[in-house]
Amino acid sequence: MARGDGRLTHDLLPGEKGPQDACGVFGVWAPGEDVAKLTYYGLYALQHRGQESAGIAASNGRRLLVYKDMGLVSQVFDERSLASLTGHLAIGHCRYSTTGASTWENAQPTLGGHDGGTLALAHNGNLINSAELRDLVEGATEGPHRGEIGRGNTTDTALVTALLTADPDRTVEDAALEVLPRLRGAFCFVFMNEHTLYAARDPQGIRPLVLGRLERGWVVASETAALDIVGASFIREVEPGELIAIDEDGLRTQRFAETDRKGCVFEYVYLARPDTTINGQVVHEARVEMGRALAREHPVEADLVMPTPESGTPAAIGYAQESGIPYGQGLVKNAYVGRTFIAPSQTIRQLGIRLKLNPLKEVIKGKRLIVVDDSIVRGNTQRALVRMLREAGAAEVHVRISSPPVRWPCFYGIDFATRAELIATGIGVEEVCNSIGADSLGYISEEGMIAATNQDRERLCTACFSGEYPLELPSSDRLGKGLLELEFPVDAGETDATEAGTLDVERVSVTASGGAAEAVRRP
Repeated sequence: MARGDGRLTHDLLPGEKGPQDACGVFGVWAPGEDVAKLTYYGLYALQHRGQESAGIAASNGRRLLVYKDMGLVSQVFDERSLASLTGHLAIGHCRYSTTGASTWENAQPTLGGHDGGTLALAHNGNLINSAELRDLVEGATEGPHRGEIGRGNTTDTALVTALLTADPDRTVEDAALEVLPRLRGAFCFVFMNEHTLYAARDPQGIRPLVLGRLERGWVVASETAALDIVGASFIREVEPGELIAIDEDGLRTQRFAETDRKGCVFEYVYLARPDTTINGQVVHEARVEMGRALAREHPVEADLVMPTPESGTPAAIGYAQESGIPYGQGLVKNAYVGRTFIAPSQTIRQLGIRLKLNPLKEVIKGKRLIVVDDSIVRGNTQRALVRMLREAGAAEVHVRISSPPVRWPCFYGIDFATRAELIATGIGVEEVCNSIGADSLGYISEEGMIAATNQDRERLCTACFSGEYPLELPSSDRLGKGLLELEFPVDAGETDATEAGTLDVERVSVTASGGAAEAVRRP
């Protein structure tokens, strides 16, 4: 069954589309350790970054196996599947789709290879030159597409995998040093062949990626919280423009591009776990400070400051501290309602956010409330929430948002609504306030938000708020989640399904190396 993932703020209404998270990646090189279970728990810590599919690849030096499926990490893996993933190195991925549909074929890690070896790759981010990369892949491929693309994978990750394995005479490192400078957009890669773990981060460092140390090995992960859960000590960030390789000879690093740091500010606002540290800043502290700034910028007389669980909580604490107004919980959440694959009936759908939140009427009745949330995207969730609080007896409802108005889409790994659907596009704060039915509405200023991160403005990407994209975007016909759909026909002769008794799974051979690499899924 679906487990609660704690990220309820933007999943309160059935079918409501909020800002969907980036993906989570994890890699470990640790001979003598149970690398599959380490990766499983690392992905568990990163579940908030993607809930559509999950996968792990592991190698024992001779055979590389990938196991992936649709669903949460806890749904995809069990003791039996993890026991099949043996070896001394592994990588893992939990996905939210930004390029390519949410299908098993597009789940990661991806696989590619040739007679000389196999490569598995996991990607957090989104590339903006996928159309250009597609042309490169077509130019490098003779005859029907094989591997991931041949089986219908329509992701930018599959394109990178194909390019990295296109020339059997190149080593993985040589291929990476040639391919990585061609990529534009956001990417944090963890990838591996049978012997070596690799990690690479785009020159802008848009998404976070960190390096950790185990007693008997190394770990790479999207967030420091994933290091904590496996007992790894934080060493440093993977630098923007850096390629790291880890094998029996130790860790070595090369630079494939100069650093031009433009870290995503929305990681501090919402995406990252509050117990994660990004570029030296603890995310929880940044969010509390955003709440304090919000109280200074938009004060109001009220009786109670309350958050919209979960991501509004740190900012609500900061608002209460700065304003002197008591902090309280006015809403109770159902901790066991996470992502569900059961569509609600019309009757249940009409109940809306009551599926996941219920008001504490005794706390709310007769009170002037300040409700703190991290962002407003389309406004439907806030509109339903304000209505529910009024029905519970609130005297006034003042909404405070710890980020500026979201007016622009993201092309670097967050799937917002389209610009036409963003409530703040083309209208002012008062009109948004009237639309959601609040007594007042206040957004933090861009200056206040940035100051709370303790980062230099010039080293942050604020495109979703400012419309200033750090990388020039291609024309609209060469962008979009479905750009690669139907581009590559599936080679029906490529898939060879066989029974796999002990695992009760389907195995799909992807290399010409005698079946040394396999992708596994439930039938």
